[in-house]
Amino acid sequence: MENEFFAHETAVVDEGCIIGKGTKIWHFSHMMSNCKIGEKCNIGQNVVVSPEVTLGKNVKVQNNVSIYTGVTCDDDVFLGPSMVFTNVINPRSAVNRKSEYAKTHVGRGATIGANATIVCGHDIGAYAFIGAGAVVTKNVPAYALVVGNPSKRIGWMSEFGHRLVFDELGRAVCKESGDIYVLENNKVIKLK
Repeated sequence: MENEFFAHETAVVDEGCIIGKGTKIWHFSHMMSNCKIGEKCNIGQNVVVSPEVTLGKNVKVQNNVSIYTGVTCDDDVFLGPSMVFTNVINPRSAVNRKSEYAKTHVGRGATIGANATIVCGHDIGAYAFIGAGAVVTKNVPAYALVVGNPSKRIGWMSEFGHRLVFDELGRAVCKESGDIYVLENNKVIKLK
């Protein structure tokens, strides 16, 4: 059966990968054994997806990103150019720590900006927005907007990627979708 995904002739797809229908893998990228990539993903140039990594549907991975063992991404995640995941807290060249890989989970619809670094063992909540160049050293709640080194929350974002401005009742409206959000106990909830 012919592949239901596209891989550029310079891409390497190891045996044992599961790659969803409609996914595109571009120049000089390497999909390592036993990774799972969902449908309609776009894997940019010079990307490495390590063994056991799972990417949901419609994940966009920009150029020069390495996704190491221990990382999972839900559907609709955006990984900006040259952003970085780590998977060991205290790496040393002469010490093998493969048994100590820490897990990082990126929730549905989250965006990680260009050149951001995600220190392993910290989860990124659904629809969170990590600014370009941020260094994430702790968990990021859903809908949070974080920037800086170390990153800190400076606001909240809608599912459409617009900054939410809450009124005195703790309600905000996304200017593009019209969706209503509520801020309670330092958590954002989208109303149905």
